[in-house]
This record gives sequence, C-alpha cells and structure tokens, in this order.
Amino acid sequence: MSHQNDVLETFFAHPHQRLLVIGGPCVLESDAINQQIGETLRDTCKELGLSFVFKASFDKANRSSVKSPRGPGIKSGLERLAKLRESLGVPVTTDIHDASQCQAVAQVVDMLQVPAFLCRQTDLLLAAADTGKPVNVKKGQFMSPAEMGHVVAKVREGGCRMIMLTERGTTFGYNRLVNDFMGIGDLMDLEVPICFDATHSTQLPGAEGERTGGRPERAPLLAKAAVAVGVSAIFIECHPEPAKALSDASTMLPLSSVPQLLKTLDSIRRAANNG
Repeated sequence: MSHQNDVLETFFAHPHQRLLVIGGPCVLESDAINQQIGETLRDTCKELGLSFVFKASFDKANRSSVKSPRGPGIKSGLERLAKLRESLGVPVTTDIHDASQCQAVAQVVDMLQVPAFLCRQTDLLLAAADTGKPVNVKKGQFMSPAEMGHVVAKVREGGCRMIMLTERGTTFGYNRLVNDFMGIGDLMDLEVPICFDATHSTQLPGAEGERTGGRPERAPLLAKAAVAVGVSAIFIECHPEPAKALSDASTMLPLSSVPQLLKTLDSIRRAANNG
C-alpha cells in the first residue's frame, strides 16, 4: 500500500482522531503555483501532525460563464496531478463530472470528488463507487441533510465503503448561501465523515453578473465554527494572489493566511476532543 493510500485508509478508519485538510487551488494553475500551494499546505499539516490531501480540478464544468477558464482538460490535467502526487508525496483529489471519466481519474488520484450540482446523478455515483477509491460527495446547495442519506445509499450500493460528505452551504434566496450547523449535526447522523468547505460556503452565486461573488473574509469564522462542532475534515481553496486565480478568485483565501488558520483549527479540534 502506498503512503498516499495509507493516509486515507487511516482517516476513514478513525475519522474523529485528527483533522483532515483538503486544500489547493480551485482549478489547476501553473506548475509553479500548484507546487507552491501544495508545499505550503503539506508542510504546515506535517508540522501540526495533520493529514493533507491536495485538491485541484482539471475541468470546472459548472462555471457561471462559458467564457470563464475551465482548466487544462482531463489528459493534461491528470498528467499534472500525477506529477504533483509524486513531488508532494501526498494524496490528491479532483472533481469528476461524468461516469465515463471515473476509471481514468481513479488511476491517478486517491479520492474522487463529486461536485455539489451532480450529487444526485446515480450513474456518476455508481461509477465513482465502482473504482474502489474513496468518494467525497459535495452536498447540493438545494439538498437537505436527510436527502443526502439517499446519496450515501447509492454510493454504498456501488460497493464503496469509504464515503465522505462535504457541506458547502445551502441556497438562501438569490445570490446567497447559508450554513446550517444544525444541518451539519444531521449530516453527522448519517455516520460517514463530514467535511466542511470553508471557502465555497462564502460564495454569493451570480452576484457579479457572469461571475460568482464571495465573502472570503468570513471563511475563517465558518471554519472555526465547523471544527468546533466536530467535522472530520476541512476544505480550503487558497492562492498566493487570490485576485489572479483562474477560478473562484472571489472566495479564495490568501495562501499566506492559511498556516495560521490551520494552527488555530488544530487547537480548536484538540480542545473539542478534550472537552
């Protein structure tokens, strides 16, 4: 078993021991920026004794505008993710958008991520489960916690036992997401590890016309609250210069701010576990 596989096997066996950090840029950036982000997060997590999974997408199929950058595509994207996995020495994850992508992506990454808008797609969920890799399903902005139980059942029916759900905010009228912490408790009752996406939760969908707006300054607040209530993992997108990010520039955290945030989250997790 590779070190990368061992990290996730251990996490799913004991999801309440230490916080798992999933982080990176939204979409694959230049090789230099991907490496810089990955090394910063990896080294901070190593210092804190936390597990880390690098995340970046080879394609963002749900951009607000057809003119928005989508990423390098599956062939080039998987090649770059494979190189990052080797150079960083950590597990990697990426989005899948179609059942036909699952087997090829599973040959490279350590965990498959199902985007929120696709969380009800039965064929996609079953194909992801069939790869034998862990599957992280983002909760749809339009879904209740109870409805996610059907999602978990589909993935289990496909043969997957390493399942995680990610909370990323719920639609609340136009251009606004809210985080329901009672709902996070309800998700925990589904008895799978729960991840909290701190940066996407600050989105203001469609608030900037052809682009999604955001309130990234609130991401640390939400992350602290989520860790305090007992989520097993935290999801953070970050960039050395957020305004220049190819995707989700309006919600990215500055890379320089993330090490201190992770230290704070680790302290909260330790206090909560000892309480």
